[in-house]
Amino acid sequence: MRLTRRVSLAFALGVLTLLPAARSVRAEEPVLVFAAASLKNALDEASAAWGRQTGKTARISYAGSNALAKQIEAGAPADLFISADQAWMDYVERAGLLKPGTRSDLLRNALVLVAPGPRNAGSDPQMALAPDLGTTLTKALGGGKLAMATIDAVPAGKYGKAALEKLGAWDAVKGQVAQAENVRAALLLVARGEAPLGIVYATDAAADPNVHVVATFPADSHPPIVYPAALIKDSRNPDAAGLLAYLRGPAASGFFTRQGFTVVAQPGASQ
Repeated sequence: MRLTRRVSLAFALGVLTLLPAARSVRAEEPVLVFAAASLKNALDEASAAWGRQTGKTARISYAGSNALAKQIEAGAPADLFISADQAWMDYVERAGLLKPGTRSDLLRNALVLVAPGPRNAGSDPQMALAPDLGTTLTKALGGGKLAMATIDAVPAGKYGKAALEKLGAWDAVKGQVAQAENVRAALLLVARGEAPLGIVYATDAAADPNVHVVATFPADSHPPIVYPAALIKDSRNPDAAGLLAYLRGPAASGFFTRQGFTVVAQPGASQ
């Protein structure tokens, strides 16, 4: 009986000795990234490469920058935010939700007009963005819809509306605009042939073989398309800073440039 009690006591002491160590062992949480929908192809590749290199993981939530910013404001547990424009990053920063000193511009993009169907080795006719663009677009739409991301909230939609206004075409086509929740949803409308034309980023057009570019909007027809990135103030994930540093570095740049983004040189980076 005494022997049994001794064995039980020794076992209990052994378990108690192991408990602190057991409590300290915790599965590593993935870095939760909130990213503009237009980043999907390039960011999926870049984050996967970071994971192979470090053994860490990232989970990425893609949507319109406006929706992501509102979710962060509402307390969503994001670690890293990459917006498709400055305005929605400004929104999160004004709310005091960014980690100080972590914001910087990451990428740039261009705006294009796309039509359904695969590219034809450069033989697709280009639409002239001339002063009578409104008339040209109306004829090309033929009663169909012009697919755009939400024009008063989603960055791609705001850029597209600004470009059409600058080129004098907005009043002619605004009644035919089909607004989608994000730029990839607008792209899908064109890729499926549900809209004869759409305004998306150049990188979106490059990512989908079922559309082709018929015109590129002049850079001065809309505000600069810039993607800022920053850590979220309440993030407690120690791997988030490492992922952001990787995305800003030379190892990730190829993933972005292959999709058509322009990588913004980081302060202090060697040229």
